[in-house]
Amino acid sequence: MKANTLRSAIISCLMFTATAGAQTPPPPAAADQTPPPAPAPWSLGGIDFSGYVDAYANINFNNPASGQNGGYRTFDARANTFSLNFATLTMAHDADPIGFRMDFGFGRGYEIFHLFEPLGAEERNIVRNIMQAYVTVKPKNAGGFQFDFGKFVTSAGAEVTETHLNWNYSRSIIYSLGPFYHFGARMSKPITGHWTAGFQLVNGWNNVDDNNTGKTFGFTNAFTSKKASYFVNYYTGPEKTGTNEGYRHFIDQVLLLTPHDKASFSFNYDYGREKMLDGSVGIISAIAGAAKFQANDWFALSPRLEYFNDRGTWTSGTIQKIKEFTLTAEFKHKKGFMTKVEYRRDWSNVPIFDDSDGIMKKNQDTFLVGIIAYFGPK
Repeated sequence: MKANTLRSAIISCLMFTATAGAQTPPPPAAADQTPPPAPAPWSLGGIDFSGYVDAYANINFNNPASGQNGGYRTFDARANTFSLNFATLTMAHDADPIGFRMDFGFGRGYEIFHLFEPLGAEERNIVRNIMQAYVTVKPKNAGGFQFDFGKFVTSAGAEVTETHLNWNYSRSIIYSLGPFYHFGARMSKPITGHWTAGFQLVNGWNNVDDNNTGKTFGFTNAFTSKKASYFVNYYTGPEKTGTNEGYRHFIDQVLLLTPHDKASFSFNYDYGREKMLDGSVGIISAIAGAAKFQANDWFALSPRLEYFNDRGTWTSGTIQKIKEFTLTAEFKHKKGFMTKVEYRRDWSNVPIFDDSDGIMKKNQDTFLVGIIAYFGPK
């Protein structure tokens, strides 16, 4: 009964999406009409404000007894329910030469984002509603050099935390099993007009308080041009609780191609290696390819295909080969409001997805409608 009610609600959302998305376009402007200026940022006292509210309804056709979508689904984790993902407010001041940024809010996404934080329950409650909080120093005569200190999202990966800035609604397995955030210091500087290099010294992966006495080093590079951009990031350090033995090495590469204003392509390759305390070596390798085809001002279609090979269990917890295919339709009804309608199939060579009887299966299919409202410069 609950699943049928949810299906009816999703169908109603789809009918609204189709009606709102296919609005009659406004008449073309006269040839001598000056284009309207870009909207100014929401600012008060030198502080820029932005934010978003992100919620979804999800159907898992396995009808899992756990109530959870398997397959390492980061933010669309709940099955057969309505869920508030994020309600976020961002305050930022561009460095002149001192600035800051803070993102804070509520929602299940914040709980998942801090799931691996090693702090105790009471201490975790202090940081669980803060996604980012850092101070920026950018001297005027330092050639673009920038220094940040605090908590910030990772440089790794092709996707970001904010749903409306991604092509798909759900995140890739690469995103879900990689780092989310770091706490420490980072710096970057343009080397040429197309190359920016950076260095980070942080506590580790997904921890404000360190789980050992070692530190993680990050090396970032961004090569950008009009039609193609290439990003390569390398993180290395001890990540085990209570010991500095066994370093983790993680290389993340992203290639973004924009050959046409109506078509964009993204390729993300990760390789990770960690020596375990028993002397064994855990290795992961993964690749994801995605595209976005912008049909018009209000509709885009984005497929994604991914393969993740876990040969050591330090990420997924299971030695396996897991794959996913996602197809997302994006409807922008007006500036600041969009709907994402998504079908996704996950499958593995080992049974990791439960069904209504709690029996583990090797695959799952899900259907989701996400609604996002946002404001501010982005």
